[in-house]
Amino acid sequence: MRIDGLDHVAIAVRDVARSAAWYQDVLGLERRYQDTWGDYPAVVTGASGTGLALFPVQGGDPQPRPGRDVLTMRHVAFRVSAEAFRAARRELAARGIAVEFQDHQISQSIYLHDPDGHEIELTTYEIVHEPADSRRRPG
Repeated sequence: MRIDGLDHVAIAVRDVARSAAWYQDVLGLERRYQDTWGDYPAVVTGASGTGLALFPVQGGDPQPRPGRDVLTMRHVAFRVSAEAFRAARRELAARGIAVEFQDHQISQSIYLHDPDGHEIELTTYEIVHEPADSRRRPG
């Protein structure tokens, strides 16, 4: 078997339209397949075509994000260039969006949360030499 790459990760969100708009506005992802699938799933992708499929959560009272002791997806990581990494840090700071910086030695990442609390990582393997706000082990 040969895998060509990751196509998408499916995640449940409270409001598909709100989440799709957030991923487009904040991360610059592109909405795809809306003409075919309508309101959901909302597929948002980066330039490589890798992305997220946003489905409405089932039930009226979604549970909070599980802790690290629960088998679950911990975060979604998008790879970016060093230039895009620096631009993202500036843009997110200008928008007042909290991020956590981590230096993983072979890469650097910033972590933020979408409107439903899903953790999103932007990572670069082109090391950016800027002061680190915090450090933790690769996760």
